[in-house]
Amino acid sequence: MSDRGTPITRGNLAALRRYARPEPLERCDLCAEPIPAEHRHLLDVTARQFLCVCYACSLLFDREAASDGKYRLVSDRHLDLGGLPIDDAAWARLGVPVGMAFFAYSSPAGRMLAYYPSPMGATESEMDQAEWEALVAQQPILRTLQPDVEALLVNRARGARDAFIVPLDQCFALVGVVRQHWRGLSGGSQVWREIDAFFAALRSRSKPAPPAD
Repeated sequence: MSDRGTPITRGNLAALRRYARPEPLERCDLCAEPIPAEHRHLLDVTARQFLCVCYACSLLFDREAASDGKYRLVSDRHLDLGGLPIDDAAWARLGVPVGMAFFAYSSPAGRMLAYYPSPMGATESEMDQAEWEALVAQQPILRTLQPDVEALLVNRARGARDAFIVPLDQCFALVGVVRQHWRGLSGGSQVWREIDAFFAALRSRSKPAPPAD
C-alpha cells in the first residue's frame, strides 16, 4: 500500500512508467518509426515543406549529394552573432517593413529571400540584393549560411538587437508562435511574452559566433 492508501499494483507501476517515459506522439515521415519531440527535419527543397525524420533517416541525408538535392537535412547549427552593425536606414534599405525577419538562400529561386513572421504566416519581403551583399561584406560569417536549410534570424523589434544563424525550421517555429498568439492590430501582450521567451531559449542554446579573421 502507498502512504495514501492506494494499492501499488503491476498496472499502476506500468502507468507510472508510461508517465515517466511518454509514448512518442510523432512518427518519421519517411519510415514511420516513432520519434521523440526533439528530432531533425528534412526540407523538400522544391515544395518548401519540412519532413520529420528519425535519427537513422537523418543520417541518410547528412550529405549534399543525397537524393540529388531533392531533400536536404536541416542544419542544427545555432550561432549567436551578438547583434549586427546595421542601423535603421540600412535595415529599411534591405526592404523589410517590420523589426523581425529571416534571410535564407533559396536554390529554386536562385537568390536570397527575406521573410517576416506575421499573423498570416511567413510573409515574403522584396529584398534589395545589393544591400544584402553589403551586409555580408561587413559580416563574412554570413557567407557560411547553408543554402535552403539555414537562415539569418534578426530581431530588432521593440529595441532588441539580436541576430542568429539558425536552422530554417527554427524560423518557422517563430512564425508559429506569432500566428498562435497574435491578437488585434498590435499583437497584444501575450504574443510579445512568447516572442521574448522564444529568443531567450534560442540564446541559451546558441554558441557565440567565432571571431572574424
